[in-house]
Amino acid sequence: MAHVDQIAPSDSPPTGSSSGGRSLRREVGLIGLLWASVGSIIGSGWLYGAKNAVVAAGPAAIISWGIGAVAIVLLAFVHAELGGLFPVAGGTARYPHYAFGGLAGMSFGWFSWLQAATVAPIEVEAMIGYAGHWEFAKGFLNDNGTLTVSGFAVAVILMGVFVAVNFLGVRVLSHTNSVATWLKIFVPLFTIFVLAATHFHGSNFTSHGFMPFGAKGVLTAISTSGIIFALLGFEQAIQLAGESKNPKRDIPRAVLGSVAIGTLIYTLLQVVFIGALPASAFAKGWANLDFPGISGPFAGLATVVGLGWLAVVLYFDAIVSPGGTGLIYTTSTSRISYGLSKNGYAPQLFERVDQRGVPWFGLIISFVTGVICFLPFPSWQELVGFITSASVLMYAGAPLAFGALRRRLPNRERSYRLPFGDFIAPLSFAVASLIIYWTGWHTLVRLGAAIVIGYVLLGSYAAYATKKGLPNAPRLDWRPAQWLPVYLLGLGVISWQGGFGDGTGNLPMWWDMAVVTLFSLAIYHWAIRVALPADAIEQNIEDVEVVDEGGH
Repeated sequence: MAHVDQIAPSDSPPTGSSSGGRSLRREVGLIGLLWASVGSIIGSGWLYGAKNAVVAAGPAAIISWGIGAVAIVLLAFVHAELGGLFPVAGGTARYPHYAFGGLAGMSFGWFSWLQAATVAPIEVEAMIGYAGHWEFAKGFLNDNGTLTVSGFAVAVILMGVFVAVNFLGVRVLSHTNSVATWLKIFVPLFTIFVLAATHFHGSNFTSHGFMPFGAKGVLTAISTSGIIFALLGFEQAIQLAGESKNPKRDIPRAVLGSVAIGTLIYTLLQVVFIGALPASAFAKGWANLDFPGISGPFAGLATVVGLGWLAVVLYFDAIVSPGGTGLIYTTSTSRISYGLSKNGYAPQLFERVDQRGVPWFGLIISFVTGVICFLPFPSWQELVGFITSASVLMYAGAPLAFGALRRRLPNRERSYRLPFGDFIAPLSFAVASLIIYWTGWHTLVRLGAAIVIGYVLLGSYAAYATKKGLPNAPRLDWRPAQWLPVYLLGLGVISWQGGFGDGTGNLPMWWDMAVVTLFSLAIYHWAIRVALPADAIEQNIEDVEVVDEGGH
């Protein structure tokens, strides 16, 4: 095998590919990458997360945000090393492919695409939900939260706007997102300052008990109220790595920087939301939190405490924040499908790019998927648990790939090397498994159905490509992925027997989490032991590297 030692300047399709020689363009700098991740983190989660978390956990929701932040930071550290090591488009969909081959790569690629494709629709629903404050938008939602005919039409138009902006190219997208992100950061920080300075009651944290629903409420809030969902998005810099000017330097900085900014803003928002509430709002207990305008929590609270002018700002931001996040996740969905095609799991049509370097077919499919998502799910929160579990399942592939690559390719150059990585990687995998478990059995049933659909779609294409002898036909490596079905089914069984989300409750509290942790650690060590050998991994990553013909 030829010596390989240089990252390619572009993640270009192979010669003779259907993209006609065009490739993704490396035009995004550090600020563009950082803002892509921050813009994804600061979305509809800040509009709803604080209210939903305090209803689930009481004032102890602050602890929930802390635990959620630690979990995301652990996963971000792992992704930072991998992102600098492999600066490729749709990276989260490709790391497991490099380390474990076709079956694992196809699986985690589907998990990645599934979570990305469902975020833009949820941001649209958040925009429509907040817009209900205005008279002209009151007919967009039914009483149960489902979209009316007119609401559905508006949702489709908004998805179309996301796609249209993406078709203008990554440079325009980066500039558009940067402007939106400045607003998305300024408005929450301004809200924090105003509420803390004018309406803050420290007694709110203890008057009805700091932790009224116990540890279970704290843990449930992490997954189901929108905490993890709100903190998701740091991986957007990784998804755009194939278009980064200096990926080895900028990707780790963008990933870790975005998590730090998002965590600080969300934690402060939770504190001021609790502190600014009038006592009447939770007089019947935190589970029955209520005040006029609660459907738009921060804007409604601002109105109740006499800050009507701030409410106007917040209603405007309810368009900007979710809109910016939906925009960048539409981008991410097309890049992940691009990566899936590069790995041979999807038709090469997904690799076609237009003259602006935009993978156009992936954008069209992301639009169609978004429209479908408007049909069965009734509200913003209905999707949160599902997207959280799908997202964390996607993230769970990174610690496994990290461990395998550290063991198989220990001397490969890494622009960022995670200290204590051999300890943090299994810990982050166990934490990811716990977050999935906390979403509850009823959510995991839906996720399981979505996983089966993915296996049918991608598996059918893999079988077709193999039968026809297509050049990108994937090789489904069963041996290095032998742990995967055990992990998916095992986690499902534990959830069924546990006490979260309509589980049977046969596994008592704390014992269930001990079982999940031990099970996850066993899967981690099993996975890295059966990972592909070094030469096979090198073969898998050849599509992102070039041979230096000079031999240097």
